[in-house]
Amino acid sequence: MKILIINSGSSSIKYQLMVMPENKVICSGMIDRIGLETSNITFKTAVDSHEEILPILTHKVGLQKVADMLLDPEKGVIKSTSEINAVGHRVVHGGSYFSNTTIITEEVKEKIKELSELAPLHNPAHLVGINVAEEIFSNARQVAVFDTAFHQTIPVVAHKYAIPNYLLTEHKIRVYGFHGTSHKYVSEKAISYLENNSKIITIHLGNGCSMTAVKNGKSIDHTMGFSPANGLIMGTRAGDIDQSVIFYMVKNLGYTPDEVNSILLKQSGMLGLTGYSDLRDIETRAEEGDKDCQLALLMNAYRIKKTIGAYAAALNGLDAIVFTAGIGENSSYMRKLICTDMDYFGIEIDKEKNQIRSKEIREISTQHSIVKVLVVPTDEEYEIANQVYQLLEN
Repeated sequence: MKILIINSGSSSIKYQLMVMPENKVICSGMIDRIGLETSNITFKTAVDSHEEILPILTHKVGLQKVADMLLDPEKGVIKSTSEINAVGHRVVHGGSYFSNTTIITEEVKEKIKELSELAPLHNPAHLVGINVAEEIFSNARQVAVFDTAFHQTIPVVAHKYAIPNYLLTEHKIRVYGFHGTSHKYVSEKAISYLENNSKIITIHLGNGCSMTAVKNGKSIDHTMGFSPANGLIMGTRAGDIDQSVIFYMVKNLGYTPDEVNSILLKQSGMLGLTGYSDLRDIETRAEEGDKDCQLALLMNAYRIKKTIGAYAAALNGLDAIVFTAGIGENSSYMRKLICTDMDYFGIEIDKEKNQIRSKEIREISTQHSIVKVLVVPTDEEYEIANQVYQLLEN
């Protein structure tokens, strides 16, 4: 079965064409920095690779580019769209409607659209991906894999807000959790690697950032909540903020609610602190002496360190922390900032191991570190493909 995986993030599209259940990757690639003039496009097969920089201003333009590359005769990937049996879509917010992988229907699309208010940077992009895929791969089954599904195991003590009960029972306002496809994949890989370790914290750091406390393979707490807006400092999202700030901006500063929402989601985070949303740019500026960039990196690391402490308490111990996603896998500088002065928790990284870049799971803690520190490359695309295959075959 040939399955095309479309993983639309807030500023990126990852894609893979796979043969399942053989887990054979025919081609893969990524478009990142969507919305900028310098979007980076990659396309890889077993024998060839292609990279270019183009202005990709919207997800729709990016997805059309992906389709064009798949059908390009010179690349020799597919001759016809009819070769694709299924398209698996990562969808960030499934709300209370979806807790399992689901075949996409018009009703499902309406629910995804309805939930766009809770995930405005993601669900609209997912809908674009679904609609474009339905047009181009019209013979394929379209399947949604929801990021919220892995976090259904978060207990009520952690997922319920301290607000009137009817807001949960009638309106389903609660912690849902996100990046679940990634957290599930890397936590399973880490547990397999460590063999007998059951208390781990997975740290997903990209343009969107989140952390999960995982006990015996199950999510028991997570930094994001009702929407993927709170928790850690992110590329353009503020993360945790006192709700009084929102009311102050509306009542005293004259902003409309929509303007405040836009500021917190699209103009804050690392962008608001530095003028840059991409961590690679921020690290470069910090090395050149930019004080705003230096402070922003410290603030980012500080919030992650605080959460490690909180989750170590929630887990009543800690066996390992796991870094993953674009920043977590590739930024040795951020990993160093986060793990510095964490000796109380028994966290100590090896400077040389921390500099190694690899696509394989690797341990970067010292031999004396009580808590293991791992870098586990996420493979959301494989996780999505596997779930799609299991659904369609059963």
